[in-house]
Amino acid sequence: MAPRCWRWWHWSAWRRTRPPLPGSTPSFRQRFSTQEQPPQICVVGSGPAGFYTAQHLLKHHPQAHVDIYEKQLVPFGLVRFGVAPDHPEVKNVINTFTQTARSARCAFRGNVVVGRDVAVPELRAAYHAVVLSYGAEDHRALEIPGEELPGVFSARAFVGWYNGLPENRELAPDLSCDTAVILGQGNVALDVARILLTPPEHLEKTDITEAALGVLRQSRVKTVWIVGRRGPLQVAFTIKELREMIQLPGTRPILDPADFLGLQDRIKEVPRPRKRLTELLLRTATEKPGTEDAARQAPASRAWGLRFFRSPQQVLPSPDGRRAAGIRLAVTRLEGVGEAARAVPTGDTEDLPCGLVLSSVGYKSRPIDPSVPFDPKLGVIPNMEGRVVDVPGLYCSGWVKRGPTGVIATTMTDSFLTGQMLLQDLKAGLLPPGPRPGYAAIEALLSSRGVRPVSFSDWEKLDAEEVSRGKGAGKPREKLLDPQEMLGLLGR
Repeated sequence: MAPRCWRWWHWSAWRRTRPPLPGSTPSFRQRFSTQEQPPQICVVGSGPAGFYTAQHLLKHHPQAHVDIYEKQLVPFGLVRFGVAPDHPEVKNVINTFTQTARSARCAFRGNVVVGRDVAVPELRAAYHAVVLSYGAEDHRALEIPGEELPGVFSARAFVGWYNGLPENRELAPDLSCDTAVILGQGNVALDVARILLTPPEHLEKTDITEAALGVLRQSRVKTVWIVGRRGPLQVAFTIKELREMIQLPGTRPILDPADFLGLQDRIKEVPRPRKRLTELLLRTATEKPGTEDAARQAPASRAWGLRFFRSPQQVLPSPDGRRAAGIRLAVTRLEGVGEAARAVPTGDTEDLPCGLVLSSVGYKSRPIDPSVPFDPKLGVIPNMEGRVVDVPGLYCSGWVKRGPTGVIATTMTDSFLTGQMLLQDLKAGLLPPGPRPGYAAIEALLSSRGVRPVSFSDWEKLDAEEVSRGKGAGKPREKLLDPQEMLGLLGR
């Protein structure tokens, strides 16, 4: 089946791939008796998608057992490594995930790389069902000349650096320049801009890593430009993040009123969230700040601005060619209207000097195993409501299911739906009958390959260590960055 056709593949075809056994189909309780055959389910990935999927399965099937596999030594995925350190309230979902992980019918298996330490077909042989919830662990490349120059980073790596993702701990961004450019106008772009411009003393009581805080204390970045291919009506960030930027201490916004001409009339028909967001942009660009805002902005030594109708064409090198010194932007115009409008080049360009370029044009999932279908263009596993196309018993949830869009609540709804589909299939007798060994079989494989998984109780020891290290500095925690140190603390 051609990958481009998977959206039109009908669910009824899945049913035909596994015809019912001769005779009447056993009932749900006959097929999975409460004592002899509890369904063994495997979830790959311990971020929001993985935990919400597990939560739904455990809540709605009283005998189901769920093993959650994770390549990191620690759980929680982008809640730990993606949510900004100055947004602690968003991280409260960790409390819910912890309750799930502590269930007697759930087990966390960290330090296991699915696709390397164990193959997906091996998991499918050991479990009644496998759910892939491993997220988007890559970034979309700019694919322009100069992208490889020192001083150019993906926003994903930069976020991982200040949030303590082990693979990004040695990123060492040089913040000795005056101007930074962020390419992309989503919430991640605004998170990165805010961290760059927030006075370091405002971050000292967060869970940002001490190493990142040290670099930010020495930062000379005074101006951050946030660049988008399209216009104010197409920005991808939300009003909460915009308001935080406008109210950021010690900074002032730079918006060109010309970018907003005629917008007042055009926003009357747009959906309410988009209308409120655009009205706030309009007020910030065209009205004099109020007394409170003016007082805050008057002494501001730092600034941020939105540049619209600009598309990156080339990262410009320094005279010695050793690092980024600017970016060449193609001027664009819009074809079409609203959120579907496309940016097309006008033929004009402009050069924007900067010493730091951060690409925030989207996250991207990777294929996990040759046996799993993958659509490289869309960056997702082809699926119908979470059922992986042409692979009975295999499911997906979260960003690898729908693409890297939405917030944690979106992922929750999406993951619950996948869990619902899996349980429907289980009840209908569409999953393998009879007992499955579950983790017992995988444990033997991992042991023979020299892989030692980390349990949730192991994570709780690391968690206690992080909290203890942060306490002296008045921080909620000081994150452990080195996997070898973590294993040492666990006596490995």
